Amino acid sequence: MVPNPSDGSFPVDAAVPVPGVFMRVIDLKQKEVINTCTCKSLGCPVDVEFHPSTGQITELIVPGPGRFCGCFGRDSEFCIPWKCIRQIGEDIILVEIQEDRCIRKF
Repeated sequence: MVPNPSDGSFPVDAAVPVPGVFMRVIDLKQKEVINTCTCKSLGCPVDVEFHPSTGQITELIVPGPGRFCGCFGRDSEFCIPWKCIRQIGEDIILVEIQEDRCIRKF
C-alpha cells in the first residue's frame, strides 16, 4: 500500500509524526530538572548525548554546581541517563538519580 497523505491512507505502522508527541532539544533546554530523591533543582539541561548509529538519546547533560558558592564557573556536569528520567512535564523534568554517581568532572 502506497501512503497517500491527502486521503489519510497511511498504513497503521507508518512512522508518521503525530502533532504534540515529539519534542525538540530546545524544548528540553527550557525545562527545570528536579531530582525526586532529594527534591532539589539541578538546573536546566544544556545538552544531550546520543548514540551515533541509532540516534537514540542516552543522557541528559545539566551543568553541575558552581565552584564557590555557586559562582566562578563550573568544573562539572550532571550526566543523567535517559532511563533515570521519570517524567517530562510542561515545565519540569523529574529524574531519580544519586547525584554523586551522575556527576562528571572536567
